[in-house]
Amino acid sequence: MARIALIASSFLPRMGGVEVHVANIATELVRLGHTVAIWAVDQGDEAPDDYRGIPVRYLPCPLPARTLPAAAGFLQQALPAWRAWHSALAADRPDVLNIQCFGPNGVYASALARTTGVPLVYSHHGETSGDANDVFGSSALLRRALTRTLAGADAVTSCSAHAAADLARFGRDPSTVKVISNGIDMAEPLGSPPPGLPSQYLLGIGRLVANKGFANLIRAYAEARPAAGLVIGGEGPEMGRLRALAGDLDVDAHFTGRLSRPEVGALMAGADALIVPSLAEAFGITVLEGWRAGVPVVVTDRGGPPEFVTDQVTGLLVDPEDVHALAEHIRRLDTDPELRHRLGAAGHAAVTGFTWVGAARLYSKVFEAATSAA
Repeated sequence: MARIALIASSFLPRMGGVEVHVANIATELVRLGHTVAIWAVDQGDEAPDDYRGIPVRYLPCPLPARTLPAAAGFLQQALPAWRAWHSALAADRPDVLNIQCFGPNGVYASALARTTGVPLVYSHHGETSGDANDVFGSSALLRRALTRTLAGADAVTSCSAHAAADLARFGRDPSTVKVISNGIDMAEPLGSPPPGLPSQYLLGIGRLVANKGFANLIRAYAEARPAAGLVIGGEGPEMGRLRALAGDLDVDAHFTGRLSRPEVGALMAGADALIVPSLAEAFGITVLEGWRAGVPVVVTDRGGPPEFVTDQVTGLLVDPEDVHALAEHIRRLDTDPELRHRLGAAGHAAVTGFTWVGAARLYSKVFEAATSAA
C-alpha cells in the first residue's frame, strides 16, 4: 500500500465538487489500506487540521505578480512557502503526489515532484474550461505550468472524457488520460432543510457564479410559471444579481445561502425536481445527488453529463442557453407527476453504478502503476 498526498486546490470549509471528491477519495483510499494526507491551498480560513482522522495541511502558494509591490511581496513569501512544502513532504513522506484540480497548488506540487523525484499524478476536474474566472485564459504562468506538468506527469486522470479532451490544448493526448468518474455516498446522513421553504419547489443548487446558469433558470421559471416554487441553494458572487433578476421578473425565488452537506441532502430529498442549467459542466456531481434522492433532473447537455445521463430516460437534457426549451421542461415536470416518478426512479437505479470506493480502486491502480514505474 502507498503513502499518498492528495494536493487540492481547495478544501474545508469550502465544499464544492472538487472538495467533495477529495474528501471521499481520501476516505476510501484509507479504507483500502493506503496512508493518505490532504494538502490544500491556504486561503486564510479557519479550518480543521484533520478530516475523519486524515491529516490536512494548508500550504501557502504565492505566485509571481506583475506590479513591483506585488513582486516584492512574492519574493518575501516564496522561500517560506517552499520550506512549508518541503516540511509537508518530510512529515508525510508520500510515495506519490496527486494534484487534484490544478491551480497554485499544482505549480508547487509539480515543482516539488521535479526536484525530489516523487512520482506525480495529475487529476483534472475541468478547471481549464469550466472555471468561472477563466484563470487559464488570463494567466500565462498557469498555462505554462500546466503544460509542463502534463508533459512530466507519471499519469493523468480526468472526471469525464469531455474534460479530458480539453487537455489537448496543453499538449496532452486525451487518449492517455484515465477517466475516473465522481461517486456518491448513498449513506450520507440527511439533515433538516433550511427554514421557510415552499411546500413544493424546483431546486437549483451550486456555487452562484455566472457559468452555473442560474440566471437562465430564473428566466425559464418566469416563462413557465409552474405551481411549484423556486429554491436556489448555495452562495457566491452572483447572489445579488440573481436576486435582482428574480425581482425584475416577479419571481419569488427562495435563496438559501451557504448550506451544510446534510442540508444539501435534505433540500434534494424535498424537491419536485432538480435543475442543473450549467453553461459548462465537467462532470455534474449534483446530478448524482439528485438521483440519490430519487428526484427527476433537468441537466445541461454541455460537458460531462451527456456521458452518463440518458435523455428522456434518466433525465432531461437541455441546451442551457435555450430558455424556452428549459421552460418547456419545467412545465412538463410541473404538470406530469408520472414523468417525475419515472425519471426519478430511473435515476435512482442508475446512481448505484457511481460509488466512491469504485473510484478509489481506480485511483489505487493509477498510483500503483506510477510508483512502480518510478
